[in-house]
Amino acid sequence: MKRECGMLLPVTSLPSRYGIGAFSKEAYEFVDQLAEAGQQYWQILPLGPTGYGDSPYQSFSAFAGNPYFIDLEQLTEDGLLTKEECDEADFGNDERDIDYGKLYKNRFDLLKKAFLRWKKRQKRLGEEGLWTFLERSLAPETREYCFFMAVKNDFAGKSWEEWEDGIRLRDVLAVEQYRQRLGEEIQFYEFQQYQFERQWQKLKKYANKKGIRILGDIPIYVAFDGADSWAHPELFQFDEDCRPVAVAGCPPDAFSATGQLWGNPLYRWDYHKKTGYSWWIRRMEYCFRLYDTVRVDHFRGFDEYWSIPAKDKTAKNGHWEKGPGLGLFQAMKKRFGELDIIAEDLGFLTPSVRKLVQDTGFPGMKVLEFAFDDTENSDYLTHKYQENCVVYTGTHDNDTLQGWYSTLDPLLRQFAVNYTGSEWTPEEEIHWDFIRLALRSKARLAVIPVQDYLGLGNEARINEPSTLGKNWRWRMKKGELTEELLEKCRNLARWYGRTGKD
Repeated sequence: MKRECGMLLPVTSLPSRYGIGAFSKEAYEFVDQLAEAGQQYWQILPLGPTGYGDSPYQSFSAFAGNPYFIDLEQLTEDGLLTKEECDEADFGNDERDIDYGKLYKNRFDLLKKAFLRWKKRQKRLGEEGLWTFLERSLAPETREYCFFMAVKNDFAGKSWEEWEDGIRLRDVLAVEQYRQRLGEEIQFYEFQQYQFERQWQKLKKYANKKGIRILGDIPIYVAFDGADSWAHPELFQFDEDCRPVAVAGCPPDAFSATGQLWGNPLYRWDYHKKTGYSWWIRRMEYCFRLYDTVRVDHFRGFDEYWSIPAKDKTAKNGHWEKGPGLGLFQAMKKRFGELDIIAEDLGFLTPSVRKLVQDTGFPGMKVLEFAFDDTENSDYLTHKYQENCVVYTGTHDNDTLQGWYSTLDPLLRQFAVNYTGSEWTPEEEIHWDFIRLALRSKARLAVIPVQDYLGLGNEARINEPSTLGKNWRWRMKKGELTEELLEKCRNLARWYGRTGKD
């Protein structure tokens, strides 16, 4: 079995000129740096369009891309924008922090200008030819998203449950009327998706040629206020009026007395089974077009999921329901053959969850920051690993190594020092001892967040679950991944046999 390694860096966190990481020249430079550092994987977060809270795990569609990632400089090279127009837009001046308010206000204005110029250029195809071009370029579910967003804008951004009943319930006449009236706005969103797909596939092809595989990430659930639940209510636990009967979350535990109320619609797994899991197969088909390997979030939800009455204000009155189990993945394997999937199996695992992961053959996850608890017997300690797993120092939901270590309880810190042999390591260098621990483990793949290689503190944390307003904002500065650091990464990959060779 090959031993491999990679880095975790969201696209949003790339340096760039225009307020947020994008499919820009800096993305290509990062791919070059990964190759130079002896890596084989670039792990990213979900690429879907984000809404309130800016979380990539609450997307408006499971079949669409985030328009923020469209590289404005490529649109300039294509003659659809001018450099002056891009430079004059206010995306904020902080190269470290993303200002989503300014992005939302100014990015779409530029994209609209590009669209109108592109549409004018495409007029030679005729209006019918233009529609045909976009139809052939995009998946049907992606076009549903474009229609959904056009209608959503028409209702001043309100959730689809607040739309007038005709279009909310997708009455055939209402749908046709909105489609006719909002034709240009629908085309605008289709233009965004066309540009997203074109630019991303170009970047992915470049990465693959460099020997870098893209490790993508998909949430198990979709957002309620999204095209998937609006366009296909039959897939979800809705009543006859298209209102949720039950929603997703987590039960009460030591961290939360009332549990976590996520609010995502739950799947009607009996319906999915009757269709041969056709929607899930289309979803994975879309994902495998975007990514080489897919990490599936909240994998335990396929075994059992926490069902909360839709009208409840907390998760405490929920109950466990059975998920689709192995049948879903057998249907996928029948369609795709062997699946390059990583199961996010973190947290409390029942025997049935463990068996599901084992039966699928998918590698599970290990997170080093979870290893050092007061039992001194955690399953996340590296001497307990089997080969078929993926080890992380931390994920996007964890603090950075330096941030975590600085707040660690003294007794747990001493255990960590004893385990890593870090008695003489200066605290500002302690992250390297944990990185080495991950890289020399049995795990077939080791993925290290870029912030940990940089030795940054909790100011570089990507996300703190159950909080709003400060997440998904961190960006790497240009030049932070120095030649010296890349050489150190390359040496570590070589020393611990993670060069991707058998």
